[in-house]
Amino acid sequence: MTTTDTLTARQRSQLFHGSSVALIATALCFAIRGDVLDAQAADFALTKEEIGWTASTAFWGFTVAMILGGPLCDRVGMKPLLGAAFVMHLAGVLGTALSQGFWSLYGATLAIGIANGFVEAAINPLAATLYPEKKVEKLNLLHLWFPGGIVIGGLIAWWLTGIEIGWRWKTMVILAPTLVYAGMLFRLPFPATEAVAQGVPLNEIYSEALRPLFILLFGAMILTAATELGPNQWVPSILSKTTGLPGIALLVWISGIMALGRGFSESVFARLSAVPLMMVSTLTAGIGLYALSYAQGMAEALAASAVFAAGVTFLWPTMLGLTAERFPRGGGFLLALMGGVGMLSDSFAVPLIGRVYDASGPAAALRMVTILPLIVCVLFAGLWWRERMVTNAQA
Repeated sequence: MTTTDTLTARQRSQLFHGSSVALIATALCFAIRGDVLDAQAADFALTKEEIGWTASTAFWGFTVAMILGGPLCDRVGMKPLLGAAFVMHLAGVLGTALSQGFWSLYGATLAIGIANGFVEAAINPLAATLYPEKKVEKLNLLHLWFPGGIVIGGLIAWWLTGIEIGWRWKTMVILAPTLVYAGMLFRLPFPATEAVAQGVPLNEIYSEALRPLFILLFGAMILTAATELGPNQWVPSILSKTTGLPGIALLVWISGIMALGRGFSESVFARLSAVPLMMVSTLTAGIGLYALSYAQGMAEALAASAVFAAGVTFLWPTMLGLTAERFPRGGGFLLALMGGVGMLSDSFAVPLIGRVYDASGPAAALRMVTILPLIVCVLFAGLWWRERMVTNAQA
C-alpha cells in the first residue's frame, strides 16, 4: 500500500499540482456555464427557471458523485475516481456542445456535475493526506484554483464573445485542462487515505458522521455553499441587467479577489483560527450580498461585489479543512459528505433564484440569499463561545 511516507517530495508536489489543474477544469465548467445560460435559454426557448433546472443538474450530479465517491475513495482509492471523472468530463463537454434541447442539455450538464463530484471526492482527501500538518491551509491553497479557474474561464468566455464565438464552442474549452490533468496525474502513484492508512474499520469511518459537531458543520455547509455558488451562477446574467456591465466581467472580478485571498491563506491562518474566520467571513458575505442587490452603477457594483468576494473567499475550503482536521478518522467519506451536501444545496438554490428572478426581478433574487450567511455566523459564534468556555474551564 502506497502511503504519504513512501512518496517523494516531488511526487507529492506533482499530485498537488495535478489536483489543482483538475479543479481548474471544474471551475471552467462553472464559469463558462454561467456565461452561456442566457444564450442557451434563447436557443432552446427556455425560461430562466427552466434553464436553472438544467444548470441545477451540475449541482445534484456533483452530490451523487460525492456520495458514491466518498466510500469508494476509501475502498478503491483516489486514482480510479479521477479516471471516472475524466471519462465523464469528456462525455459531458461533448454532450453539451452537441445538445439540441432541454433534455439533452440536462443530461450533458448532469454528466459534467458527476465528473466534478468525482474530482472533488478524490482531491480533497488527497490534499489532506499529502499534508496532514497543514490541512486547512493546503485545502485553501488547492481551492484557490476554483475561483482562479473561474477567472481563466471567464476571461476566455469574454474574449470568445468578443470575436462572436458561440456557446457550443465556448464549452469545448473545458477539454484543455481535462486532458492536462489526466496527463499529469495518471502516471503517478497515489497514497491511501488517512483513515485507510491508519487501519480504521469502515464502520467506524461511517459512524464519524453521527458526531454532533459534524452534524453542525454539515448543516452549516448547506448554507455556506448556497451563499457562495448560488448567486455566483447567476451573477453574469443578473448584474449585466442591474449595472449595464458585462456580467462575466463582474464574475471574473469576484473570483479574482477570492483567488488572491486564498493565495494568502497560510498568512491568514497564522493569525486567525478557522472558527473565528468563519464568523467574520459569513458576516462579511451577508453584508456584501445585500449591498450587491442594490448596486446600480459600475462603482457600486465593484465595491459591493468586492465585499461579497472577501466574505466567501474562505468558506468552502475552510469547511473542508475543519472536517479534515477534526475528523481524520472519517477519511474521504466525511469530506465527500461535506462537498456533496454543499452542491446539493446549490441544486435547489440555482433554480429558486431563477424563479425569483422571473417573478420579482434580479435584485430580489440576490437579496433572498442574504439571510443564509447570517444564520451561519450565529452558529459559528455559538461554537466559538462554547469552545472558549470549555478551554477556560480546563485552565
